[in-house]
Amino acid sequence: MWADEMRALSERRDESAFAALFAHFAPRVKAYLMRSGSAPDLAEEVAQDVMATLWRKAHLFDPAKASVNTWVYTIARNRRIDILRKRARPEPDDLPWGHEAEADQADALALQQESERLAAALTRLPEKQRVLVERAYYGDLSHREIADETGLPLGTIKSRIRLGLERLRHHMS
Repeated sequence: MWADEMRALSERRDESAFAALFAHFAPRVKAYLMRSGSAPDLAEEVAQDVMATLWRKAHLFDPAKASVNTWVYTIARNRRIDILRKRARPEPDDLPWGHEAEADQADALALQQESERLAAALTRLPEKQRVLVERAYYGDLSHREIADETGLPLGTIKSRIRLGLERLRHHMS
């Protein structure tokens, strides 16, 4: 569904496609960021930046590599990290001496590696489970909303998400 909107945006700079993407993803990205611990002003800033990136870089989206949900939320996560790093960057007089600066790099590297492992694990899920896990966790949709969107029974949604999460845990351990 969203891949068609991305294609229209990429190929024709279709403003109505962008409006639909914006209306769907901007509030969900902001909510996702706030649940991740971001202040409302930072979440709003990042969400706006993500949507601007979507407009500028729609041509880079490849549906063979990821879903639109995954692509948008990856941009949001990376942009949030970039902004937090920029805000936390000390002035030259405030630079710490010793090993403190290295811990931040190690944490960032560990987070990046963990994110890459999770992305790889997501790609190994059966599509029926992967799509529902992405909608629930990246799309900020309740099980009921997913059932309403897909037309699948609520029990099926819950079972597929549970099985998908179990497989993710197995792949990540």
